[in-house]
Amino acid sequence: MTNNGQSPRIRYDEGCLAAHALNLTGDRWALLVVRELMFAPKRFQMIRKGLPGITASVLTGRLEQLAAAGVVDHDERLGIYALTDAGRGLLPVLEALCRWALTVPGHDPSRFISPSALMISLGVTLMRGRAEGREALAGFDISSEAFKVHLSGGKLHTTAVTSPKTGFVLSGTGNTLAAAVYGSTPLADLSAKGIVHVEGDITAAEDFLSLFSLRRDT
Repeated sequence: MTNNGQSPRIRYDEGCLAAHALNLTGDRWALLVVRELMFAPKRFQMIRKGLPGITASVLTGRLEQLAAAGVVDHDERLGIYALTDAGRGLLPVLEALCRWALTVPGHDPSRFISPSALMISLGVTLMRGRAEGREALAGFDISSEAFKVHLSGGKLHTTAVTSPKTGFVLSGTGNTLAAAVYGSTPLADLSAKGIVHVEGDITAAEDFLSLFSLRRDT
């Protein structure tokens, strides 16, 4: 039910499970709102900061729709939005979309990349074979958000934190850190030019970044 007591709008009058999912999350911006809440609850303006181009009225509408669908909880007293268990269950959907996007042309990495978007991409582009048996703990300080990334058992475990307590911390914007992860310029050069700030063991940082690739044949 929506806040005004009406059922969510039916977009696709079908019994297909995919259509049912799209009835709940298929509006423009909806899944990207979920992306921005994937690692931590946020206030309205923080969500909007990660979605350049969205208007306040559209974001309000999407948050209301996602709350009606049971995807988002809203603490009105604190003004904080958080994903429900159902909302967090959409992470594999976002990851699958990212994997599919790697197979089709037209992706432009020079466009805005939010901190949450970058963190989700790491889980998608990790080279599992190379990461198998490895243990690593990485820190990312991206604009006003920070994350601890733990590589263990061939998988990444990403947690939003106030301040990463790790052997190295990479600081920058979503786009400059994406260039560090996926670009051809060595991390030491990006650091020397002031594009990315490296705190701690730069050799360990370079080794960690070597585990990711946008190529699907790795």
